[in-house]
Amino acid sequence: MLHHEERVQRGAHPLAYPALRALRNRPAVRVPGLGVVVSDAATAREVLLDTECFSKIGPGSPADLWTPVLGPSVLLNMEGAEHAALRRTLTPLFTPSSVRALTATRSERLDRLAARLLAGENVDLVPVVGDLAGSLICHLVGLGDTGDTVRDQLRRAQEIVGLVRLHRRGLTRSQVARARAVLDELSEPARAAYRDGGTQTVPGRMRELGLSEREAMGAVGAFVLTGTETVQSFVPRLVAITHDAGVLDRLLLTPPSDRWRGRVVEEALRTAVPTPVMLRSVTAEREVAGVRVRPGDRVVIVTISCCRGAGPFDPGREADPAVRHLWFGAGPHFCLGMPLAMAQIDSALAALAPVAAAGRPVSVVRRRVARRVLIPAYRELVVTA
Repeated sequence: MLHHEERVQRGAHPLAYPALRALRNRPAVRVPGLGVVVSDAATAREVLLDTECFSKIGPGSPADLWTPVLGPSVLLNMEGAEHAALRRTLTPLFTPSSVRALTATRSERLDRLAARLLAGENVDLVPVVGDLAGSLICHLVGLGDTGDTVRDQLRRAQEIVGLVRLHRRGLTRSQVARARAVLDELSEPARAAYRDGGTQTVPGRMRELGLSEREAMGAVGAFVLTGTETVQSFVPRLVAITHDAGVLDRLLLTPPSDRWRGRVVEEALRTAVPTPVMLRSVTAEREVAGVRVRPGDRVVIVTISCCRGAGPFDPGREADPAVRHLWFGAGPHFCLGMPLAMAQIDSALAALAPVAAAGRPVSVVRRRVARRVLIPAYRELVVTA
C-alpha cells in the first residue's frame, strides 16, 4: 500500500527524500553542509519542546526563509513572549465555534462533488480540495472574492513555497522579489480588512494587537503561504491511502465523532506526514541523542522518518505517545491551524459520504504525483463511483 506514498515523496524530493530516509536508523547524525539530522520521534519531541536551546529564529531556522518575504512579526519566525502574545491573540479564530463558522464557507466544487460522482463522472479531487482550502483561507484573512483571479494568485503563492529547498538556507533575491510581488497583489483586500478593524479576520485582529499595517500584512502572507498546503496535500492522500487499505467506504459512512474514524485520519496523517521536515537553530550547547550541538548549528527534524518509524498504516493500533500529532509540531509552536485543518478534512469526507451512502463504492482510477514541490502531494487523483 505504501508504494504509492513512496512515489508521492520521491516525486516531491527525488534526491533529498531517499538521502534523509537512509539515515532513519540513527536517532541523530551530523551531516556536513546540512545540519544535525534527527530521525527519532522522542528526540524530535525533546527538541521541539526545548525552545530555550532550539529556536525558530537564527541561522538555518525558518526565519532565514520567511523573514525577507513576510517581515519579522509572523508566527513562523517568532519566539518567546512576543510569539506567545501573538498566538494568544489569534487563537480565538480557531475555537470550535469559529472553525464551524469558517467551514460553513461555501465551495462550489465541493458542493457538487457527490452529484457529479453519482451522475457517473470521473472527478479529480485535487482542484476540488484546492478550492475548499482556498475559499477558507480567503475568508479567514479578508481576501473576499474567491474567483479565478484570487485562485490564480493563491496558486502563484503556492509556487513560491515550492521554491524552498532543504540544502539552501534561504530564498534567492529574485525569489524574494517575486514572492513580495505576489503577496502585494493579494494584500490589497487584506489591507482594507485591517483598516476596517473587524476582529473576525487576521488583519483586524493584528490591528487590535497594535501591530502596524506592514506587520499585519506579513501575517496575512504567512496564512496565504502556509494555510492551504496541508489540507490540499493531505485530503487526496487520505482518500488514496484509505482506498488502498480497503477502508475508504467505511470511513465515509462512519460519523465524525466515532473513535475509529478519528484513528483512521490520524494514522493517515502519520503515514502521509504533511510536514516532512522541521527546522530549528541551536542557541545553546546541548546533546541531541549523543550528538553535541553548538550555537549556530541547524537541526533538521525528519518528521517523515520519526512518524513512519511507528510502522505501516494501521488504525487498529494505539497511537505511540512520542509520535502522536508530531506532524503538527509540539510545544509552543504546535500548529495553530490544526482545528481548522481537521474541520476541512471532515468537510471533504462529508462531501463524499452521500456516494458511499448510495451504495456506490468510491474508487481511485488514476493518480499522478506532483514533481519537485515542498509539500509532497498528488497533482491529480481521479475518483469514480
